[in-house]
Amino acid sequence: MASTASAARIRPLVAGNWKMNGLTAALAEARAVRDRLAEAGFAPGVDAMICPPATLVAALAREAQGSRLAVGGQDCHPSASGAHTGDISAEMLKDAGAAAVIVGHSERRADHGERNADVKAKAAAAHRAGLAAIVCIGETAGERRAGLTLAVVARQLAGSLPDKVDAANTVLAYEPP
Repeated sequence: MASTASAARIRPLVAGNWKMNGLTAALAEARAVRDRLAEAGFAPGVDAMICPPATLVAALAREAQGSRLAVGGQDCHPSASGAHTGDISAEMLKDAGAAAVIVGHSERRADHGERNADVKAKAAAAHRAGLAAIVCIGETAGERRAGLTLAVVARQLAGSLPDKVDAANTVLAYEPP
């Protein structure tokens, strides 16, 4: 699965985040990716994942079953269940067939005010559910212009990663501005 580590190396992961795009007809695009990955000699040693909107996770997981294409969710709530209208838990994503979930995406941090502690809780939820956590980090354009890249990324790393991190279930995704 995604970016697993052996004693000596970490596998590259190419993950496409469909964001709030894609209806059922878009599954044809995912099938084309799945089929291309099945061709002999195509991108050996590289893991591939599509993170569709939540409405397509289960359908895409069925399409990808038995192939090199993994499916991920775009976000999760830190709780396993409860009165959180419109949210989706890591357990629900796992049940739908996801192998991973993106947490801390720059848009979630900016548009929804997610803090490092929120990202940490979501990453821990992903691990609790048996999913890999794709933890996004990165500065804004303004922070980059101000020369704050290293400080921002260091702060995000320190505050966004769960207490127990394993390269087999955690992927770091740097999102430059």
